[in-house]
Amino acid sequence: MVTGSVLDSSTREPLLKASVFCQNTTLGTVTNKDGEFSLSLKSGGYDLIFTYTGYKTTTIRVTENNKIEVLMVKEDKSMSEVFLKNSYEVTDGWEKYGDFFSKNFIGATPNAGQCLFTNPEVLKFFFYKKSNRLKVMATEPLKIANKALGYDLYYQLDSFVYYYNTNINSYRGYCLYTEMEGSDSLKKVWATNRSKAYEGSKLQFMRSYYDSTVKEDGWIIDMLDENDDKKFNKVKDIYDTTYYGALDSTLQIEIWFPRKISVTYTKKSPEPEYLKKMNLPKSVPYPISYIDIKNTIVITQNGYYYEQKDWVNQGYWSWKNVADLLPYDYVPE
Repeated sequence: MVTGSVLDSSTREPLLKASVFCQNTTLGTVTNKDGEFSLSLKSGGYDLIFTYTGYKTTTIRVTENNKIEVLMVKEDKSMSEVFLKNSYEVTDGWEKYGDFFSKNFIGATPNAGQCLFTNPEVLKFFFYKKSNRLKVMATEPLKIANKALGYDLYYQLDSFVYYYNTNINSYRGYCLYTEMEGSDSLKKVWATNRSKAYEGSKLQFMRSYYDSTVKEDGWIIDMLDENDDKKFNKVKDIYDTTYYGALDSTLQIEIWFPRKISVTYTKKSPEPEYLKKMNLPKSVPYPISYIDIKNTIVITQNGYYYEQKDWVNQGYWSWKNVADLLPYDYVPE
């Protein structure tokens, strides 16, 4: 259980109906008249997000059984107004870049075909010719209906950037999932689709590493050769202390690899759409992801990991975007 209060940083007045939610989960609430809130959390790690109109978004990393006081700071609108007046905003941004943004943010998987923005008007598009990059921001949280997995997403997009010179994109933000209403038959379809999305996902991999069941669950980790940048060698012992820090009193593990790794999932075949997108032959037997780990990654019981900016995907997991992500409180049936 996480409890606490949300107050104005200057006056210490309680903020009524401030939004409180755990990043990328279905867990959220609002504060009462005294600015108080409580959330029941299962074991694991969470980024708790606090939002209130006219105030800067606040993020606090928590585990279960925390009691916190959150002092929210009023937002300085003048700076954002100056930024917008001097920006490279594209006036017809949605018409010009909307489809491109959707395919790189929501994704181009079969599940992505069943997702849609319900408020695309909040998106702002900026193109920087000198650096050849596209930046997308939102004036309000994005609302996304994922009819494949049965979730409504409330996504606070910090920014999305696409670098045309390298065809690499990155995005940051906070998402609250809400279960869609539906018939029993539709819920069974969603449950099946969620199970398929979970199989071979980064969320499943993180949980496997935490549970020390990487091999049993069908994962193989290889690391780039020290002298040959086109050769990957199998990591003989992924629990060696060179790469792995075991459970301690914090109930977290740590992993780190000095060079790029490849992660192969051997319990399913890659989707035809993925092979086509990546120009790979149909004979490729397993989905493979490539990861650069910039700093030590900490993993908690529910599959949450940090710092997420230090984990850079290529390959299969880079193809799986918002449309195929599951909340950290998802439990396979």
